[in-house]
Amino acid sequence: MTAPRRPHEQGSATLEVAIVTPALLLFMLLVVFGGRLALAHGEADSAARDAARAASIARSPGAATGNARQAAAATLTNAGISCRGFAVATDTSGFQPGGAVTVEVACTAALSDLGLLGVPGSQTLHGRYTAPVDRFRGVLQ
Repeated sequence: MTAPRRPHEQGSATLEVAIVTPALLLFMLLVVFGGRLALAHGEADSAARDAARAASIARSPGAATGNARQAAAATLTNAGISCRGFAVATDTSGFQPGGAVTVEVACTAALSDLGLLGVPGSQTLHGRYTAPVDRFRGVLQ
């Protein structure tokens, strides 16, 4: 058996839901934004990995630098990340069989592109990866 409601409590549940719902929706959008930002950071790491691998199979240091830039740009584009500022630094100082190539990728992405909230500002995504130079890539003669 339920207790009868008092007249001054009628409609209070509706009012509580009306107040709490926007706060819950905002919280959910912030969680989605945080997840998308974390995924974008992961994509920057993936771009660096792909760029280092592309550089490691090149036949010359110059080709390695070009391949790294193209691979990083392709990975970020395929992930749907548009960069306002994009930089790829390729360290080819160890470019010989048994050596390694290190690539650093930096992409400045607008936060409004990453979330549904239209957050102002931008975030620079960084990725770094080192790959061994492929011994069987062939060499220019």
